[in-house]
Amino acid sequence: MSIFAFELPTTGSLSFADYFDNGPYSYTARLSEATQARANLRALLKESKHVDGDKDYLRLVKTLEEYLPYLYSIINCVASGDLIQKSEPVFSWRTTLSAHIFSASPRLSLPSLPAELTFSLHTLAFALSNLARHTVSALGSYEHERGLSEAERVAKDERLAFAVSLLCRASGLWAHVGEGVLADAERNEKWMQGVERPPEVRKDVALALSKLALSAAQALAIRKLLTKSAYDTTVSPGPPLPKSHPSPALLAKLHLEAAALCGSAHALLTPSSSAQSEVIQPLRQFSAGGAAVHLALAHKWLGVAASGGEAVGYLTWAKSELEDQKDGGGRKSGGKDEGKEGRKGRRDRVLEELNSVTEFLRHYKKLNDTLSFQPVPSQAELQARVPAGRMAVAIKPFEKPAPAFGPGSVEYVRRQVEEIVVRDESEGPSGHGAGSYAGAGSYF
Repeated sequence: MSIFAFELPTTGSLSFADYFDNGPYSYTARLSEATQARANLRALLKESKHVDGDKDYLRLVKTLEEYLPYLYSIINCVASGDLIQKSEPVFSWRTTLSAHIFSASPRLSLPSLPAELTFSLHTLAFALSNLARHTVSALGSYEHERGLSEAERVAKDERLAFAVSLLCRASGLWAHVGEGVLADAERNEKWMQGVERPPEVRKDVALALSKLALSAAQALAIRKLLTKSAYDTTVSPGPPLPKSHPSPALLAKLHLEAAALCGSAHALLTPSSSAQSEVIQPLRQFSAGGAAVHLALAHKWLGVAASGGEAVGYLTWAKSELEDQKDGGGRKSGGKDEGKEGRKGRRDRVLEELNSVTEFLRHYKKLNDTLSFQPVPSQAELQARVPAGRMAVAIKPFEKPAPAFGPGSVEYVRRQVEEIVVRDESEGPSGHGAGSYAGAGSYF
């Protein structure tokens, strides 16, 4: 129901010129620019404990977006032979997803450009997700505010939609890390050989984060769908639903899909062997809690959409699930930046939903006991009737930035065109070279 608060990593200094030499073209100045772009990122991450608010995260996103074209350029140039690698570059990064016994996140020395690209993309996704979290936090519970004008509600809805787009973008970044960067790197058997991999360079963790981001985007989309009817249901949390309220059956399907995403993420974040580095407990608790709450809300809306004994069965199930979560909401499961206020907010939302479910259950039970007289199905019977989930949002695939230099860059294409023109002019119309027209030894 909320967005995880990610701790930002930090990184050590590095000069690309120490590891790479020019090939057929001179990129000395460009390597210096790449080193400076990385230094700018390093300086900003060193201040990460003070990063708080939209402007700070937007600045971090911009700095990363300025560095990535240089990093992709170096990767492309090494692959094409335009840059000669003198030795394996070693990048220092602090892992923030590893479970550890110390208060500070451990710093690791990681070889290879794919490791640098992986951590850089993770950091961009962290920044986008945290920016979405701050955007939503700044909105408050606007849909419940008395006297909010329609224009104000629409403006805040647009900010909510902006947060959804940020999370969909973060989801695409993490999917690219898992399915693209790490999958490609692992084709090299020597990659990370003899190095214990932190969670950041595991495909399963990247894909889990992608699912969590998409689930958070789905939750915000559900909230946006409910903003028009939210005030009416706050005044009267039980039945009947106001005319502005979206279909309970649709809401149930949306929550089912969000629960499935959180559940899949939790399974991926749980290590299958002791050889794998363990992911921080708050992230695993967050994914498990998210799956449980979304599933409870799906059962709530399935009950509201039903009637008789089936409605009583689903609502009783939802009430039991929310009661299990009301105390669990106080655990430290939202990241170290969330604090007591964030945990209290999540617990309050669970209690609010529990009160709503209790009201619906009281109403439907009374109807069934006095009018319908239908038997209440077992949970196994109800489970068999649960429909498939439905997505309200879509992952935004990551698009690699245009390289700053080297293959694929504007500069590189222009240089190739110029070389072709010069070669054609020197060869003449027949393609034999200008010297063949003037006789041997008379080229000049």
